[in-house]
Amino acid sequence: MSIAQSLLPEFDHETAVTRTLLERVPDDKAGWAPHPKSMALGRLAMHLATLPDWTARTLREDQFDVAPDGKPALPTPVFQSTAQTLEIFTQSVARARGVIAATDDLEMGKPWTMKRAGEKMFTMPRGAALRSLVFNHGIHHRAQLGVYLRLLDIPVPPSYGPTADTRA
Repeated sequence: MSIAQSLLPEFDHETAVTRTLLERVPDDKAGWAPHPKSMALGRLAMHLATLPDWTARTLREDQFDVAPDGKPALPTPVFQSTAQTLEIFTQSVARARGVIAATDDLEMGKPWTMKRAGEKMFTMPRGAALRSLVFNHGIHHRAQLGVYLRLLDIPVPPSYGPTADTRA
């Protein structure tokens, strides 16, 4: 079994779980944040929706600079509605899944470097970068979204088991 074929079931599971949380984001709370230093709910949801698009950047390019010339490299689309966010997520997941499926083991093992303003942050194999920057990063922000939902008293769906809202 190829590396890609072993990663796809995990990708499918994690993106399905992420969708269940994104579906609960209320349109009227997009500007809400639990703390002044925290990302607003709508921005967090949109960040999660676009994270799978890092897949092509990770598996098809040798490096990526998150702040070329000290400026943000990737503007995140502005949250307009949950429906728009889910559509962006659906498209992002489909593109990512196609890239993963088409990536052979040799490509998965090639080095990939992340930079900030031209300075190397780290280098690791592309497959490891995919797990870290797309899968794990998404899980991290999904958990953050779950906390936001809890604080807004919106029922939190299960990720790896029941939540206080889904227990019988």
